[in-house]
Amino acid sequence: MFPNIVTGLERINLSSVPIALLVLCFSFLIILQRRKGKLPPGPKALPFLGNLHQLDTKYLVKSLQELSNKYGPVFTIYLGPQPNVVLFGYKAVKEALVEQADNFSGRGDFPAVYRFTQGNGIAFSNGEKWKVLRRFALVTLRNFGMGKRSVEERIQEEAQFMLEEFRNTKQKPFDPTFFLSRAVSNVICSIVFGDRFQYEDKRFLSLLQFINDNFQVISSGWGKLYNIFPGIMNHLPGPHNRIFKNFENIKSFLLEIVKDHENTLQPECPRDFIDCFLIKMQKEKGNPMSSFNTETLVMTTHNLFFGGTETVSTTLRYGILILMKYPEITEKVHQEIDKVIGRNRCPAVEDRSKMPYTDAVIHEIQRFTSVIPLSLPHCVIQDTQFRGYHLPKGTNVIPVLTSVHNDPEKFKEPEVFNPDNFLDENNRFKNNDAFMPFSTGKRICLGEGLARMELFIFFTTFLQNLNFKPTVHPDEIDLTPSVSGVGNIPATYQLIAVPR
Repeated sequence: MFPNIVTGLERINLSSVPIALLVLCFSFLIILQRRKGKLPPGPKALPFLGNLHQLDTKYLVKSLQELSNKYGPVFTIYLGPQPNVVLFGYKAVKEALVEQADNFSGRGDFPAVYRFTQGNGIAFSNGEKWKVLRRFALVTLRNFGMGKRSVEERIQEEAQFMLEEFRNTKQKPFDPTFFLSRAVSNVICSIVFGDRFQYEDKRFLSLLQFINDNFQVISSGWGKLYNIFPGIMNHLPGPHNRIFKNFENIKSFLLEIVKDHENTLQPECPRDFIDCFLIKMQKEKGNPMSSFNTETLVMTTHNLFFGGTETVSTTLRYGILILMKYPEITEKVHQEIDKVIGRNRCPAVEDRSKMPYTDAVIHEIQRFTSVIPLSLPHCVIQDTQFRGYHLPKGTNVIPVLTSVHNDPEKFKEPEVFNPDNFLDENNRFKNNDAFMPFSTGKRICLGEGLARMELFIFFTTFLQNLNFKPTVHPDEIDLTPSVSGVGNIPATYQLIAVPR
Protein backbone atom coordinates (compact mmCIF):
# COMPACT_ATOMS: atom_id res chain seq x y z
CA MET A 1 0.00 0.00 0.00
CA PHE A 2 2.81 2.40 0.83
CA PRO A 3 6.02 0.81 -0.51
CA ASN A 4 7.83 4.11 -1.00
CA ILE A 5 7.38 4.97 2.68
CA VAL A 6 8.91 1.66 3.74
CA THR A 7 11.79 1.98 1.29
CA GLY A 8 12.45 5.53 2.47
CA LEU A 9 12.41 4.59 6.14
CA GLU A 10 14.82 1.71 5.57
CA ARG A 11 17.38 4.23 4.34
CA ILE A 12 17.12 6.48 7.39
CA ASN A 13 19.92 6.17 9.94
CA LEU A 14 18.28 6.52 13.34
CA SER A 15 21.12 4.90 15.27
CA SER A 16 21.89 8.14 17.07
CA VAL A 17 18.30 8.55 18.33
CA PRO A 18 16.57 5.89 20.48
CA ILE A 19 13.48 4.57 18.69
CA ALA A 20 11.49 4.65 21.92
CA LEU A 21 12.21 8.36 22.27
CA LEU A 22 11.02 9.03 18.69
CA VAL A 23 7.82 7.09 19.29
CA LEU A 24 7.22 8.92 22.55
CA CYS A 25 7.78 12.34 20.93
CA PHE A 26 5.45 11.75 18.02
CA SER A 27 2.80 10.19 20.27
CA PHE A 28 3.01 13.27 22.50
CA LEU A 29 2.53 15.57 19.49
CA ILE A 30 -0.61 13.71 18.45
CA ILE A 31 -2.04 13.73 21.99
CA LEU A 32 -1.22 17.43 22.35
CA GLN A 33 -3.00 18.27 19.09
CA ARG A 34 -6.10 16.31 20.09
CA ARG A 35 -6.24 18.08 23.46
CA LYS A 36 -5.72 21.49 21.92
CA GLY A 37 -8.84 21.12 19.78
CA LYS A 38 -11.72 18.78 19.18
CA LEU A 39 -10.84 17.47 15.75
CA PRO A 40 -13.24 15.38 13.64
CA PRO A 41 -13.03 11.59 14.06
CA GLY A 42 -10.69 9.50 11.97
CA PRO A 43 -8.66 6.30 11.88
CA LYS A 44 -6.23 5.58 14.70
CA ALA A 45 -2.79 7.00 13.93
CA LEU A 46 0.52 5.27 14.49
CA PRO A 47 3.47 7.11 16.01
CA PHE A 48 5.70 8.70 13.36
CA LEU A 49 3.73 7.28 10.40
CA GLY A 50 0.32 8.63 11.35
CA ASN A 51 -2.20 7.03 8.96
CA LEU A 52 0.19 6.44 6.08
CA HIS A 53 -0.17 2.67 6.40
CA GLN A 54 -3.86 3.08 5.51
CA LEU A 55 -3.36 5.21 2.40
CA ASP A 56 -2.54 4.17 -1.15
CA THR A 57 -0.22 6.82 -2.57
CA LYS A 58 -1.07 6.09 -6.18
CA TYR A 59 -4.83 6.34 -5.63
CA LEU A 60 -5.04 8.66 -2.66
CA VAL A 61 -8.55 9.89 -3.47
CA LYS A 62 -9.80 6.28 -3.44
CA SER A 63 -8.29 5.79 0.03
CA LEU A 64 -9.95 9.00 1.25
CA GLN A 65 -13.26 7.82 -0.25
CA GLU A 66 -13.05 4.61 1.81
CA LEU A 67 -12.30 6.59 4.99
CA SER A 68 -15.17 8.98 4.23
CA ASN A 69 -17.54 6.01 3.91
CA LYS A 70 -16.56 5.05 7.46
CA TYR A 71 -16.08 8.41 9.21
CA GLY A 72 -18.31 10.76 7.22
CA PRO A 73 -17.66 13.80 4.99
CA VAL A 74 -15.40 15.52 7.56
CA PHE A 75 -12.65 13.46 9.17
CA THR A 76 -9.05 13.69 10.37
CA ILE A 77 -6.01 11.86 9.04
CA TYR A 78 -2.42 12.16 10.22
CA LEU A 79 0.24 12.46 7.54
CA GLY A 80 3.21 11.67 9.72
CA PRO A 81 2.64 13.59 12.99
CA GLN A 82 0.62 16.32 11.23
CA PRO A 83 -3.21 16.28 11.53
CA ASN A 84 -5.19 17.14 8.41
CA VAL A 85 -8.93 17.70 8.34
CA VAL A 86 -10.35 16.23 5.13
CA LEU A 87 -13.44 17.73 3.48
CA PHE A 88 -15.17 15.15 1.29
CA GLY A 89 -18.15 15.95 -0.94
CA TYR A 90 -19.84 19.10 -2.17
CA LYS A 91 -21.64 20.11 1.04
CA ALA A 92 -18.59 19.91 3.29
CA VAL A 93 -16.32 21.77 0.86
CA LYS A 94 -18.90 24.49 0.20
CA GLU A 95 -19.67 24.94 3.90
CA ALA A 96 -15.99 25.44 4.71
CA LEU A 97 -14.55 27.31 1.72
CA VAL A 98 -17.61 29.41 0.85
CA GLU A 99 -19.78 29.78 3.95
CA GLN A 100 -16.76 30.17 6.27
CA ALA A 101 -14.49 31.54 3.58
CA ASP A 102 -12.42 33.85 5.79
CA ASN A 103 -11.65 31.21 8.42
CA PHE A 104 -10.52 28.67 5.82
CA SER A 105 -8.54 31.13 3.68
CA GLY A 106 -5.06 30.21 4.90
CA ARG A 107 -2.55 28.29 2.79
CA GLY A 108 -1.64 25.02 4.49
CA ASP A 109 1.75 23.38 4.78
CA PHE A 110 3.40 22.48 1.47
CA PRO A 111 7.09 21.92 2.29
CA ALA A 112 8.15 20.91 -1.26
CA VAL A 113 7.21 24.38 -2.48
CA TYR A 114 7.80 26.37 0.73
CA ARG A 115 11.51 25.45 0.67
CA PHE A 116 11.67 27.43 -2.58
CA THR A 117 9.16 30.24 -2.03
CA GLN A 118 9.75 30.82 1.70
CA GLY A 119 6.16 32.05 1.88
CA ASN A 120 6.56 34.60 -0.92
CA GLY A 121 4.43 34.91 -4.04
CA ILE A 122 0.64 34.61 -4.25
CA ALA A 123 -0.18 30.92 -4.11
CA PHE A 124 1.85 30.04 -1.00
CA SER A 125 1.81 33.22 1.08
CA ASN A 126 -0.46 34.02 4.00
CA GLY A 127 -1.78 36.94 5.98
CA GLU A 128 -1.48 40.53 4.85
CA LYS A 129 1.26 39.70 2.32
CA TRP A 130 -1.09 37.31 0.49
CA LYS A 131 -3.95 39.82 0.49
CA VAL A 132 -1.78 42.65 -0.84
CA LEU A 133 -0.10 40.56 -3.55
CA ARG A 134 -3.33 38.93 -4.69
CA ARG A 135 -5.13 42.28 -4.89
CA PHE A 136 -2.25 43.77 -6.88
CA ALA A 137 -2.14 40.80 -9.28
CA LEU A 138 -5.89 40.85 -9.91
CA VAL A 139 -5.93 44.57 -10.69
CA THR A 140 -2.80 44.41 -12.86
CA LEU A 141 -3.95 41.40 -14.86
CA ARG A 142 -7.32 43.03 -15.37
CA ASN A 143 -5.65 46.22 -16.60
CA PHE A 144 -3.63 44.18 -19.06
CA GLY A 145 -6.70 42.60 -20.49
CA MET A 146 -7.72 39.67 -18.29
CA GLY A 147 -11.09 38.86 -19.85
CA LYS A 148 -10.69 41.61 -22.46
CA ARG A 149 -10.21 41.38 -26.17
CA SER A 150 -6.47 42.04 -26.15
CA VAL A 151 -5.81 38.79 -24.31
CA GLU A 152 -8.35 36.99 -26.49
CA GLU A 153 -6.40 38.04 -29.56
CA ARG A 154 -3.17 36.71 -28.04
CA ILE A 155 -4.83 33.34 -27.43
CA GLN A 156 -6.24 33.26 -30.95
CA GLU A 157 -2.81 34.04 -32.37
CA GLU A 158 -1.14 31.34 -30.28
CA ALA A 159 -3.80 28.80 -31.27
CA GLN A 160 -2.93 29.43 -34.93
CA PHE A 161 0.79 28.94 -34.24
CA MET A 162 -0.06 25.69 -32.48
CA LEU A 163 -2.29 24.61 -35.35
CA GLU A 164 0.60 25.05 -37.75
CA GLU A 165 2.82 22.91 -35.51
CA PHE A 166 0.21 20.15 -35.58
CA ARG A 167 0.01 20.36 -39.36
CA ASN A 168 3.80 20.12 -39.62
CA THR A 169 3.69 16.63 -38.10
CA LYS A 170 2.54 15.47 -41.58
CA GLN A 171 0.03 12.99 -40.12
CA LYS A 172 2.73 11.07 -38.27
CA PRO A 173 2.24 9.99 -34.63
CA PHE A 174 3.52 12.43 -32.01
CA ASP A 175 3.29 13.14 -28.29
CA PRO A 176 1.32 16.41 -27.83
CA THR A 177 2.69 17.24 -24.35
CA PHE A 178 5.20 19.96 -25.23
CA PHE A 179 3.24 21.12 -28.26
CA LEU A 180 0.45 22.14 -25.89
CA SER A 181 2.74 23.43 -23.11
CA ARG A 182 4.51 25.83 -25.47
CA ALA A 183 1.27 27.36 -26.72
CA VAL A 184 -0.38 27.73 -23.32
CA SER A 185 2.79 29.03 -21.71
CA ASN A 186 3.24 31.67 -24.39
CA VAL A 187 -0.12 33.22 -23.49
CA ILE A 188 0.90 33.87 -19.89
CA CYS A 189 4.40 34.87 -21.08
CA SER A 190 2.91 37.63 -23.23
CA ILE A 191 1.06 39.00 -20.20
CA VAL A 192 3.77 38.59 -17.56
CA PHE A 193 6.96 39.01 -19.65
CA GLY A 194 5.54 41.19 -22.42
CA ASP A 195 6.42 38.83 -25.25
CA ARG A 196 6.08 35.26 -26.49
CA PHE A 197 8.91 32.81 -27.22
CA GLN A 198 9.69 31.03 -30.44
CA TYR A 199 8.76 27.37 -30.09
CA GLU A 200 12.33 26.22 -30.72
CA ASP A 201 13.90 28.63 -28.20
CA LYS A 202 16.19 26.38 -26.13
CA ARG A 203 15.77 28.40 -22.92
CA PHE A 204 12.00 28.26 -23.30
CA LEU A 205 12.01 24.50 -23.89
CA SER A 206 14.25 23.97 -20.86
CA LEU A 207 11.94 26.07 -18.71
CA LEU A 208 8.91 24.02 -19.79
CA GLN A 209 10.83 20.83 -19.05
CA PHE A 210 11.60 22.04 -15.51
CA ILE A 211 7.93 22.92 -14.92
CA ASN A 212 6.61 19.66 -16.34
CA ASP A 213 9.12 17.60 -14.37
CA ASN A 214 8.24 19.37 -11.12
CA PHE A 215 4.51 18.79 -11.67
CA GLN A 216 5.28 15.10 -12.18
CA VAL A 217 7.66 14.69 -9.22
CA ILE A 218 5.59 16.69 -6.72
CA SER A 219 2.56 14.57 -7.69
CA SER A 220 4.50 11.32 -7.28
CA GLY A 221 5.07 9.25 -4.15
CA TRP A 222 8.44 10.96 -3.67
CA GLY A 223 6.78 14.37 -3.64
CA LYS A 224 4.20 13.18 -1.12
CA LEU A 225 6.96 11.76 1.07
CA TYR A 226 8.83 15.06 1.05
CA ASN A 227 5.71 17.01 2.06
CA ILE A 228 5.16 14.64 5.00
CA PHE A 229 8.75 14.19 6.21
CA PRO A 230 10.71 17.20 4.88
CA GLY A 231 13.31 17.10 7.65
CA ILE A 232 14.22 13.50 6.87
CA MET A 233 13.84 13.68 3.10
CA ASN A 234 16.25 16.63 2.93
CA HIS A 235 19.01 14.15 3.79
CA LEU A 236 17.95 11.32 1.49
CA PRO A 237 18.80 10.74 -2.17
CA GLY A 238 15.97 10.37 -4.63
CA PRO A 239 13.96 12.02 -7.43
CA HIS A 240 12.50 14.56 -4.97
CA ASN A 241 15.80 16.44 -5.05
CA ARG A 242 15.12 17.35 -8.69
CA ILE A 243 12.27 19.58 -7.46
CA PHE A 244 14.70 22.04 -5.92
CA LYS A 245 17.21 21.93 -8.76
CA ASN A 246 14.38 22.67 -11.18
CA PHE A 247 13.11 25.49 -8.98
CA GLU A 248 16.55 27.10 -8.88
CA ASN A 249 16.86 26.87 -12.67
CA ILE A 250 13.44 28.51 -13.05
CA LYS A 251 14.45 31.22 -10.58
CA SER A 252 17.66 31.98 -12.51
CA PHE A 253 15.64 32.31 -15.71
CA LEU A 254 13.16 34.69 -14.07
CA LEU A 255 15.90 36.80 -12.47
CA GLU A 256 17.44 37.35 -15.91
CA ILE A 257 14.12 38.58 -17.25
CA VAL A 258 13.60 40.84 -14.22
CA LYS A 259 17.08 42.32 -14.67
CA ASP A 260 16.37 43.03 -18.35
CA HIS A 261 13.14 44.76 -17.35
CA GLU A 262 14.92 46.87 -14.72
CA ASN A 263 17.43 48.05 -17.33
CA THR A 264 14.76 49.06 -19.84
CA LEU A 265 11.95 50.18 -17.50
CA GLN A 266 9.97 53.28 -18.43
CA PRO A 267 7.68 53.93 -15.43
CA GLU A 268 5.28 56.06 -17.44
CA CYS A 269 4.72 53.24 -19.94
CA PRO A 270 4.58 49.77 -18.33
CA ARG A 271 4.77 46.92 -20.85
CA ASP A 272 3.67 43.96 -18.74
CA PHE A 273 3.11 42.54 -15.25
CA ILE A 274 6.81 42.67 -14.30
CA ASP A 275 7.04 46.35 -15.19
CA CYS A 276 4.01 47.12 -13.04
CA PHE A 277 5.55 45.22 -10.12
CA LEU A 278 8.87 47.08 -10.50
CA ILE A 279 7.03 50.41 -10.50
CA LYS A 280 5.22 49.38 -7.32
CA MET A 281 8.57 48.43 -5.78
CA GLN A 282 9.95 51.90 -6.54
CA LYS A 283 6.92 53.59 -4.96
CA GLU A 284 7.28 51.55 -1.76
CA LYS A 285 11.07 51.63 -1.60
CA GLY A 286 11.10 53.50 1.70
CA ASN A 287 8.55 51.23 3.39
CA PRO A 288 10.34 48.51 5.41
CA MET A 289 7.04 46.58 5.73
CA SER A 290 6.39 46.52 1.99
CA SER A 291 5.56 43.17 0.37
CA PHE A 292 6.97 44.39 -2.93
CA ASN A 293 10.60 43.35 -3.41
CA THR A 294 12.64 41.29 -5.84
CA GLU A 295 11.99 38.03 -4.00
CA THR A 296 8.21 38.42 -4.00
CA LEU A 297 8.36 39.54 -7.63
CA VAL A 298 10.22 36.38 -8.69
CA MET A 299 7.92 34.10 -6.67
CA THR A 300 4.74 35.83 -7.84
CA THR A 301 5.92 35.61 -11.44
CA HIS A 302 6.75 31.94 -10.91
CA ASN A 303 3.26 31.28 -9.49
CA LEU A 304 1.60 32.94 -12.48
CA PHE A 305 3.88 31.20 -14.96
CA PHE A 306 3.55 27.73 -13.39
CA GLY A 307 -0.19 28.03 -12.79
CA GLY A 308 -0.76 29.50 -16.21
CA THR A 309 1.12 26.73 -17.98
CA GLU A 310 0.78 23.32 -16.40
CA THR A 311 -2.88 23.10 -15.37
CA VAL A 312 -4.33 24.35 -18.67
CA SER A 313 -1.95 22.33 -20.85
CA THR A 314 -2.66 19.19 -18.78
CA THR A 315 -6.41 19.78 -19.16
CA LEU A 316 -5.98 20.14 -22.93
CA ARG A 317 -3.87 16.98 -23.10
CA TYR A 318 -6.37 15.02 -21.03
CA GLY A 319 -9.26 16.49 -23.03
CA ILE A 320 -7.82 15.41 -26.38
CA LEU A 321 -7.37 11.89 -25.01
CA ILE A 322 -11.03 11.82 -23.90
CA LEU A 323 -12.24 13.12 -27.27
CA MET A 324 -10.32 10.36 -29.05
CA LYS A 325 -11.92 7.76 -26.79
CA TYR A 326 -15.42 9.08 -27.52
CA PRO A 327 -15.49 9.93 -31.27
CA GLU A 328 -19.29 10.27 -31.24
CA ILE A 329 -18.99 13.17 -28.78
CA THR A 330 -16.20 14.72 -30.87
CA GLU A 331 -18.38 14.51 -33.97
CA LYS A 332 -21.15 16.50 -32.23
CA VAL A 333 -18.59 19.19 -31.35
CA HIS A 334 -17.41 19.24 -34.96
CA GLN A 335 -20.99 19.76 -36.13
CA GLU A 336 -21.62 22.62 -33.70
CA ILE A 337 -18.36 24.32 -34.69
CA ASP A 338 -19.26 24.07 -38.38
CA LYS A 339 -22.73 25.46 -37.72
CA VAL A 340 -21.77 28.41 -35.51
CA ILE A 341 -18.23 29.32 -36.60
CA GLY A 342 -17.64 27.59 -39.91
CA ARG A 343 -14.17 26.88 -41.28
CA ASN A 344 -13.03 30.34 -42.37
CA ARG A 345 -12.68 32.45 -39.23
CA CYS A 346 -11.03 32.10 -35.83
CA PRO A 347 -13.20 30.99 -32.91
CA ALA A 348 -13.93 33.80 -30.45
CA VAL A 349 -15.10 33.88 -26.85
CA GLU A 350 -18.43 35.38 -27.91
CA ASP A 351 -19.15 32.13 -29.78
CA ARG A 352 -19.33 30.19 -26.52
CA SER A 353 -22.85 31.34 -25.66
CA LYS A 354 -24.05 29.96 -29.02
CA MET A 355 -22.29 26.61 -28.55
CA PRO A 356 -23.87 24.91 -25.51
CA TYR A 357 -22.73 21.41 -26.41
CA THR A 358 -19.08 22.38 -26.90
CA ASP A 359 -19.18 24.40 -23.68
CA ALA A 360 -20.69 21.40 -21.86
CA VAL A 361 -17.98 19.08 -23.22
CA ILE A 362 -15.20 21.39 -21.99
CA HIS A 363 -16.82 21.67 -18.55
CA GLU A 364 -17.23 17.90 -18.41
CA ILE A 365 -13.55 17.42 -19.30
CA GLN A 366 -12.63 19.63 -16.34
CA ARG A 367 -15.06 17.87 -14.00
CA PHE A 368 -14.12 14.37 -15.07
CA THR A 369 -10.35 14.87 -14.93
CA SER A 370 -10.14 17.05 -11.77
CA VAL A 371 -6.60 18.04 -12.77
CA ILE A 372 -5.97 19.40 -9.23
CA PRO A 373 -7.75 16.63 -7.29
CA LEU A 374 -7.11 17.77 -3.70
CA SER A 375 -6.87 21.50 -4.30
CA LEU A 376 -3.81 23.04 -2.70
CA PRO A 377 -3.76 22.62 1.10
CA HIS A 378 -5.73 25.15 3.14
CA CYS A 379 -5.50 25.96 6.83
CA VAL A 380 -7.74 27.80 9.26
CA ILE A 381 -6.40 31.24 10.15
CA GLN A 382 -8.04 31.28 13.59
CA ASP A 383 -9.65 28.84 16.01
CA THR A 384 -12.72 27.68 14.10
CA GLN A 385 -15.95 25.93 15.01
CA PHE A 386 -17.01 23.61 12.20
CA ARG A 387 -19.81 21.07 12.34
CA GLY A 388 -19.47 20.74 16.10
CA TYR A 389 -15.69 20.35 16.04
CA HIS A 390 -13.01 22.78 17.18
CA LEU A 391 -10.21 23.32 14.67
CA PRO A 392 -7.25 25.13 16.27
CA LYS A 393 -5.64 27.97 14.36
CA GLY A 394 -3.20 26.60 11.77
CA THR A 395 -4.93 23.22 11.32
CA ASN A 396 -4.30 21.89 7.81
CA VAL A 397 -7.40 21.32 5.68
CA ILE A 398 -7.63 19.15 2.54
CA PRO A 399 -10.64 19.98 0.32
CA VAL A 400 -11.00 16.97 -2.00
CA LEU A 401 -12.17 18.61 -5.24
CA THR A 402 -12.52 15.23 -6.95
CA SER A 403 -15.13 14.30 -4.35
CA VAL A 404 -17.09 17.44 -5.27
CA HIS A 405 -16.93 16.58 -8.97
CA ASN A 406 -17.93 12.97 -8.21
CA ASP A 407 -20.71 13.82 -5.75
CA PRO A 408 -23.71 11.66 -6.80
CA GLU A 409 -26.10 14.27 -5.39
CA LYS A 410 -24.78 16.82 -7.89
CA PHE A 411 -23.91 14.65 -10.91
CA LYS A 412 -25.67 11.55 -12.21
CA GLU A 413 -23.27 8.63 -12.74
CA PRO A 414 -20.24 10.79 -11.90
CA GLU A 415 -17.74 8.06 -12.88
CA VAL A 416 -18.98 8.27 -16.48
CA PHE A 417 -17.93 10.99 -18.93
CA ASN A 418 -21.19 12.67 -19.90
CA PRO A 419 -21.58 16.25 -21.26
CA ASP A 420 -25.28 16.07 -20.29
CA ASN A 421 -24.13 16.99 -16.78
CA PHE A 422 -23.99 20.56 -18.09
CA LEU A 423 -27.06 20.58 -20.35
CA ASP A 424 -30.72 21.08 -19.44
CA GLU A 425 -33.73 19.29 -20.93
CA ASN A 426 -33.70 21.75 -23.85
CA ASN A 427 -29.98 21.15 -24.55
CA ARG A 428 -29.04 24.60 -23.28
CA PHE A 429 -25.92 25.01 -21.20
CA LYS A 430 -26.58 24.55 -17.48
CA ASN A 431 -24.25 25.70 -14.71
CA ASN A 432 -23.62 23.47 -11.71
CA ASP A 433 -22.39 24.98 -8.44
CA ALA A 434 -20.43 21.79 -7.75
CA PHE A 435 -18.11 22.64 -10.65
CA MET A 436 -14.88 23.65 -8.87
CA PRO A 437 -11.83 22.94 -11.05
CA PHE A 438 -10.37 26.29 -9.96
CA SER A 439 -11.27 25.62 -6.30
CA THR A 440 -13.65 28.06 -4.61
CA GLY A 441 -13.81 30.66 -1.86
CA LYS A 442 -11.05 33.14 -1.03
CA ARG A 443 -8.31 31.00 -2.58
CA ILE A 444 -10.01 30.46 -5.93
CA CYS A 445 -7.51 30.56 -8.81
CA LEU A 446 -7.01 34.18 -9.86
CA GLY A 447 -6.42 33.04 -13.46
CA GLU A 448 -9.83 31.38 -13.82
CA GLY A 449 -11.07 33.83 -16.45
CA LEU A 450 -7.92 33.45 -18.55
CA ALA A 451 -7.97 29.65 -18.28
CA ARG A 452 -11.62 29.39 -19.34
CA MET A 453 -10.91 31.58 -22.36
CA GLU A 454 -7.85 29.51 -23.31
CA LEU A 455 -9.65 26.18 -23.03
CA PHE A 456 -12.53 27.31 -25.25
CA ILE A 457 -10.41 28.95 -27.96
CA PHE A 458 -7.75 26.22 -28.08
CA PHE A 459 -10.22 23.32 -28.17
CA THR A 460 -12.47 24.90 -30.79
CA THR A 461 -9.55 26.00 -32.99
CA PHE A 462 -8.06 22.51 -32.96
CA LEU A 463 -11.37 20.76 -33.64
CA GLN A 464 -12.36 23.31 -36.29
CA ASN A 465 -9.36 22.29 -38.36
CA LEU A 466 -8.27 18.80 -37.31
CA ASN A 467 -9.37 15.28 -36.50
CA PHE A 468 -7.31 13.74 -33.71
CA LYS A 469 -6.78 10.03 -34.36
CA PRO A 470 -5.49 7.67 -31.64
CA THR A 471 -2.74 5.15 -32.37
CA VAL A 472 -4.82 2.43 -30.66
CA HIS A 473 -8.50 1.50 -30.82
CA PRO A 474 -10.63 3.96 -28.78
CA ASP A 475 -11.75 1.13 -26.50
CA GLU A 476 -8.13 0.60 -25.49
CA ILE A 477 -7.62 4.19 -24.34
CA ASP A 478 -7.20 4.24 -20.56
CA LEU A 479 -8.26 7.49 -18.87
CA THR A 480 -6.85 6.53 -15.46
CA PRO A 481 -4.22 9.07 -14.34
CA SER A 482 -0.66 7.79 -14.55
CA VAL A 483 0.16 9.96 -11.54
CA SER A 484 -2.32 11.36 -9.02
CA GLY A 485 -1.06 13.74 -6.35
CA VAL A 486 -0.97 17.51 -6.59
CA GLY A 487 -2.13 16.87 -10.15
CA ASN A 488 -4.00 14.18 -12.05
CA ILE A 489 -1.68 13.54 -14.97
CA PRO A 490 -2.77 11.42 -17.95
CA ALA A 491 -0.63 8.60 -19.25
CA THR A 492 1.75 9.54 -22.06
CA TYR A 493 0.21 8.92 -25.44
CA GLN A 494 0.63 9.66 -29.14
CA LEU A 495 -1.89 10.85 -31.70
CA ILE A 496 -2.19 11.65 -35.39
CA ALA A 497 -3.46 15.08 -36.45
CA VAL A 498 -5.48 14.75 -39.67
CA PRO A 499 -6.74 17.89 -41.50
CA ARG A 500 -10.54 18.07 -41.77
